[in-house]
Amino acid sequence: MSNAWIWLCAGLLALAPAAAHASSREVVVLLHGLYRSDRSMQPLGQAVAAAGFEVVNLDYASRSQSADTLVAELERQVDACCRDAEKLHFVTHSLGGIVTRAWVAQHRPANLGRVVMLAPPNHGSPLADIVAGSAALRFFLGPTAALLGTDAASLPNRLPPADFELGVIAGTASRNPFSALFVDGESDGTVTVSSTRLEGMSDFVTVDSSHTFIMRSDRAMAETIHFLRSGAFQHTPSGE
Repeated sequence: MSNAWIWLCAGLLALAPAAAHASSREVVVLLHGLYRSDRSMQPLGQAVAAAGFEVVNLDYASRSQSADTLVAELERQVDACCRDAEKLHFVTHSLGGIVTRAWVAQHRPANLGRVVMLAPPNHGSPLADIVAGSAALRFFLGPTAALLGTDAASLPNRLPPADFELGVIAGTASRNPFSALFVDGESDGTVTVSSTRLEGMSDFVTVDSSHTFIMRSDRAMAETIHFLRSGAFQHTPSGE
């Protein structure tokens, strides 16, 4: 056997452990909501990382970009960070869940894992109906906010049901007296509990939290980690 062949075999064997390590990556992508940034997801990301997952906390211009541009941006960032992961999970807040649904519908990867959506307007929000009817609010909140209404033609209502492992966490604490004038029924102050549900979801749980701060709820964090690990929520209070 030639020396060249021996060195080639040795090199391939040296690369094998690294390749195996790369393919075993289990990545959780975090995607924040409207008018927020990746900073809003940092405490949740720290909890998920402490549970043993690799976390990628993405940022995107939720207010200034169109829905199509947001989906394209998510595709670009996922391609750059973690396309090679063995499992690619998502944890989203509010609009982040709708962007993820649209991205999965257009670019579903073969390695898609589990998805946890916190307070997603899966059937729209009545507050978005108000935005759609106001030029000033559309300017302030951006073009995508106006697409999150409750009518049949809204973006979330045009997307397909879930055909992946999906856990939905809804908030039940409405602490905004203004929104109570427009959001009927049990809600987190922005999205009704019934609107968060999605056909095809694997599990559903509610937590005592508002829309704005649900990603900082201790119980929401615990339920998120439990679903990422097992595909189901634990359904037991754990320190709200």
